[in-house]
Amino acid sequence: MPPHAHAAHPLSTQDSTRIDDLRIGAVRPLITPALLQEWLPVLPAAQALVESSRAAISRVLHGQDDRLIVVVGPCSIHDHDQAMDYACLLKEQADALAGELLVVMRVYFEKPRTTVGWKGYINDPHLDGSFAINEGLELARTLLLDIVGLGLPVGTEFLDLLSPQFISDLVSWGAIGARTTESQSHRQLASGLSCPVGFKNGTDGGIRVACDAILAAQAPHAFMGMTKMGQAAIFETRGNADCHVILRGGKAPNYSAADVQAACDLLRAAGLREQVMVDLSHANSSKQHRKQIEVAAAVGEQIAAGDARITGVMIESHLNEGRQDIVPGQPLQRGVSVTDACIGWEQTLPVLQGLARAVQARRSRR
Repeated sequence: MPPHAHAAHPLSTQDSTRIDDLRIGAVRPLITPALLQEWLPVLPAAQALVESSRAAISRVLHGQDDRLIVVVGPCSIHDHDQAMDYACLLKEQADALAGELLVVMRVYFEKPRTTVGWKGYINDPHLDGSFAINEGLELARTLLLDIVGLGLPVGTEFLDLLSPQFISDLVSWGAIGARTTESQSHRQLASGLSCPVGFKNGTDGGIRVACDAILAAQAPHAFMGMTKMGQAAIFETRGNADCHVILRGGKAPNYSAADVQAACDLLRAAGLREQVMVDLSHANSSKQHRKQIEVAAAVGEQIAAGDARITGVMIESHLNEGRQDIVPGQPLQRGVSVTDACIGWEQTLPVLQGLARAVQARRSRR
């Protein structure tokens, strides 16, 4: 008998249908992470790339590498072949600019929604409300293996608390979004993740919640989760020393020199490293995708002027610019985002080259 079972509890099975699962429409089986990883294992070359790129990002964050981390790619992934076409273009530039930029492809599978909408490639890979989550997990892992197989590190947002068990072994950098930076569960998750993690400032622009998140993620935690074998378990983490703040704007943009200074003042007061990554999109571009180009130029000027506290940028970029809605029965335009609007590849290339020149200028000032 369980230690707290009531002695007078009847032996017959209780009917709990009156009080339990009243709003559950269906329960379907979920593949285990261990089985998916057996089907789609990490090859030695991919493992080596993940290890080396994580270490390189960590060196940038700890001031041992003066390159700029650039997390660039589609707002969200919705098509394997289009993502690979983008990855091939990006890989060529990542190699060409490797002396100045540490390029990580943005490969986002899960999208936070303000109310409702398409939740991403894992949740609904067919974009039709069929919620083929097991297939979505397989497709997501397949894509990550293919991109890493090109020699390109990947970054993603960790939104769902269970999905990291299926794909996080392939991720070199992770983000916790503005809506979840304040979440205790996500801070605990970050404390146990094997990759560096960026916390975005709050949706109102507040930096303190991100500072608090870094402090929390640096500490050890114990929490409930799911093992690779699909069993419920208690996880005890060691803490993550590779966390940082991402400035994404709020009620107003926050990428100016004064904003960077204010964020670094808060970080210093909290005993944290004075460093920021700047998200060129979201509130920093007032949700106008082309404005990312202006923001990149402004941030580049700060870098070129010698500011070493700017350690990275994020860019929402796809094969073609703009965005489109998912309309049943209507074909999608190729290489156009189905979530937030992105700049196109032709616009992205000069942005990357400009940032590389800014890093060169920063080096020349030493």
